[in-house]
Amino acid sequence: MNIVSRLLAPVQPTFAVARPRDAAAIAALHAASFGRGWAEDEVQQLLMDDAVVAHRVMLRRAVAGFLMSRTAADEAEILSVAIAPARRGRGLSRRLLDFHLRSLAGRGTRAVFLEVDEHNAPALRLYAGAGFYQVGRRTGYYESGAAALLLRRDLG
Repeated sequence: MNIVSRLLAPVQPTFAVARPRDAAAIAALHAASFGRGWAEDEVQQLLMDDAVVAHRVMLRRAVAGFLMSRTAADEAEILSVAIAPARRGRGLSRRLLDFHLRSLAGRGTRAVFLEVDEHNAPALRLYAGAGFYQVGRRTGYYESGAAALLLRRDLG
C-alpha cells in the first residue's frame, strides 16, 4: 500500500487496557467531558488500583476515549466514560463499552451498575442499547438539580 493510500484509509480504532502512562491523556479527556475533571494524579491512582478496570480506545497514537470501572466481589460500577469531543457520534463509545463489558464478564463480574444524568440523552441511548435498565433514581443529585438514574446490566 502506498503512502497516499495509507493516509486516506480510514483509521481503525484499537482497544486496550489503560495504563498509568495514559493518565495525562485520560485526565484531559475527562476535563473536556465533565464540569469537574479528574486531575492527572487522581487518574493515575485509579489506574494503579487493583480494583479498577480501565480501557482506552486509540486512534493512531492518540487516546480517543476511555472507560473505567471499580470492581467489588462479582459486581462493578462504571466510574466514567468519555470520548474526545471531535470523535463523538461515530460509535466508539458503544464499541468501547462492549469491549469493557466483555472484559468484566471474563473476570467473573455478574452485574454492572452506573449513575447517569437523567438529561444525558446520548449516554441514556448508549446504555439502553447495551442492555442496561433503570433500578433507581437519586433526585437532585447533580449541581444542575437533575436526578441521577441508577442503571444495571447483568452479565451472563
